[in-house]
Amino acid sequence: MRVYFLCFILFVVGLYAILRKRNLIKIIIGTIICEYAVNLFLILIAYRKDGRAPIYSPGQEVKNMVDPLPQALVLTSIVIGLAVTALLVGLAIRIYEKYKTFDITKINQLKG
Repeated sequence: MRVYFLCFILFVVGLYAILRKRNLIKIIIGTIICEYAVNLFLILIAYRKDGRAPIYSPGQEVKNMVDPLPQALVLTSIVIGLAVTALLVGLAIRIYEKYKTFDITKINQLKG
């Protein structure tokens, strides 16, 4: 139960960075932290103590097998998270080229 709570704390730290920080780079890092917290939570759901890999073996009884579906979801989520991060970094670079700042309060004031 403690690891789920720590995973939730990690998600809250990322959410705090997204909502309260004014620097675009810190906001991007906050989104990355949130993505990794969700991935960690999915892996923790699938974990079984002394579980074996989900590989079919003829003649063996299936006992305490790890669920492979969250593992596949996390692999997909990692790829999607990488694409989202690349998009956010690309947008941050274009905003910096235009406004010469990463501060979103100054960008809102420029109106250009």
